[in-house]
Amino acid sequence: MDIFFLVSIFLSSLLLLILLQQLSYLRKKGPLPGPTFIVPFLGSAIPMVLNPTKFWFDQATSAKPTGFSANFLAGKFILFVRSTDLSHKIFANVHPDAFHFIGHAFGKKLFGEHNLIYMFDQPHKDLRRRIAPNFTPKALSTYIQVQHNVIVSHLRRWVEMSGHEKPIKLRFLCRDMNLETSQTSFVGPYLTPSARTQFNVDYNLFNVGLMAFPLDLPGFAFRNARLAVNRLINTLSSCVWKSKKEMKAGKEPSCLVDFWMQETMKETTEVSDAEIGGHLFDFLFAAQDASTSSLLWAVTLLESHPEVLDRVRKEVAVIWSPESGDPITAEQIREMKYTEQVAREVLRFRPPATMVPHIAGKDFPLTDWYTIPKGTIVFPSVFESSFQGFTEPDRFDPDRFGEERLEDRVFKRNFLTFGTGAHQCVGQRYAMNHLVLFIALFASLLDFKRCRTDGCDEIAYVPTIVPKDDCQVCITSRVGRFPTR
Repeated sequence: MDIFFLVSIFLSSLLLLILLQQLSYLRKKGPLPGPTFIVPFLGSAIPMVLNPTKFWFDQATSAKPTGFSANFLAGKFILFVRSTDLSHKIFANVHPDAFHFIGHAFGKKLFGEHNLIYMFDQPHKDLRRRIAPNFTPKALSTYIQVQHNVIVSHLRRWVEMSGHEKPIKLRFLCRDMNLETSQTSFVGPYLTPSARTQFNVDYNLFNVGLMAFPLDLPGFAFRNARLAVNRLINTLSSCVWKSKKEMKAGKEPSCLVDFWMQETMKETTEVSDAEIGGHLFDFLFAAQDASTSSLLWAVTLLESHPEVLDRVRKEVAVIWSPESGDPITAEQIREMKYTEQVAREVLRFRPPATMVPHIAGKDFPLTDWYTIPKGTIVFPSVFESSFQGFTEPDRFDPDRFGEERLEDRVFKRNFLTFGTGAHQCVGQRYAMNHLVLFIALFASLLDFKRCRTDGCDEIAYVPTIVPKDDCQVCITSRVGRFPTR
């Protein structure tokens, strides 16, 4: 009898909890579009995991009448924001008291409290001021030489791998290329071959843990990732120490940390090597998945738009010749107007990070008829903004960014790929240079053909967006003499 009584108490409590959760959701949802009834505790988590592309498409569709819609994911009330104007309200109020970027549900534990993402107000402004010299024209010109050489070496390797038109998937190849580019551009000569090998192992552990269930126990991927991040930061901190020594000796900067240390020596405030190492890891992480996504979509869109590919090849041929043996320079990149238009259109048409999740630090009046409850996870959609305002937004059209139309200026508010406001991407020129360089070199040095399968161009979330087939291509060299560097 006692057992039946306990079971009935448990079931009654469970039903009450489910009822309260449902009522809480309906109260927060108010008049917004979204599901009326939610699966207890899980909400829409299962359909989101099984088919994220369809899930977020449905969210965007339901948000059209009001500009935003509601849902419930794994115990959290969420808002999906489709409207560009409403997204700007959220970006403009990024602050612990209103909204703060979360990036990853357990980001602070994984990245550390002092990550650039979680900094606000004066400390954030001071850090951005200190890192500004890392992205001057002189610094960017130095990185371009590194980027060129690394890209060319990987393209040569891909040609060898593809052999007699053997299909290869570019997703992980691009990721490895980006990792080497970032390592060399950021800490260049200070990573020994053995340190670089261990760095790659640790970064892979970090990548796996980033997408794993956040169980911080020995043997689990999340714990392995957290420990790997600590080792990565320690490695980068040692690079900071070595760079300081070289800059004090009067050496010329050859990588990002050198430009940073050159300026740091002028500062009166002492900053620890570990803190700078942590921020270097921030840069490294920011330069990986988003850049990989952009490179894959560039290949996909060039292959499906041969007239665009032809114009890129003709422009690059006038400016740079692979037979010269010289790397593409910063001045030559600035001359590649159409190629940069293509890069910008790739970023508009397929923005790598489609959403920028924030959490509401307090009740926030988003409109005159709806207030976002404190604790809500808010998803401003960069992807949806990219298809608002622009002329024929569903069409891949690099000419929209040309001198005649200037849609990058006319619809600037809708181009949110690099964010906006105080937390706008500080390294966006570096990222643009990398994408333009890759497009110029890939188009000029290689002939390529997609190995098309059903649905290969559909969007897959990993968590940035990539072609569903991981961009499977057959490639061959299209030049008589492949550059040696």
